[in-house]
Amino acid sequence: QVQLVESGGGLVQAGGSLRLSCAASGRTFSHYAMGWFRQAPGKERDFVAGVTRLGGGTYYADSVKGRFTISRDNAKNTVILRMNSLKPEDTAVYYCGAVEGRYPPRVANSYGYWGQGTQVTVSA
Repeated sequence: QVQLVESGGGLVQAGGSLRLSCAASGRTFSHYAMGWFRQAPGKERDFVAGVTRLGGGTYYADSVKGRFTISRDNAKNTVILRMNSLKPEDTAVYYCGAVEGRYPPRVANSYGYWGQGTQVTVSA
């Protein structure tokens, strides 16, 4: 079992920045690839960014490439999503997910563990 807790969401103006954090507890964090997803009202949970279990590889949705950066610290059991140049269309609940294995899938159904989510709202 892995427990995940997200934090760092909030309200920000377009062009602003936020830093989301996901704290993990339970089994060995480095056994899990990690992903950030987001879900807007009435929409599916979409892949935002992922990082391999040892942090050597990162992956991004085209819509956030160049603006968002994912990283992890296995010594602190955390994964961070830095979001810059935020746009109103980035507004959503952001979720942290964990999947046992090396690579982070882009499909939400592949993840076995989720946090409770943190709301990000970007005003125009």
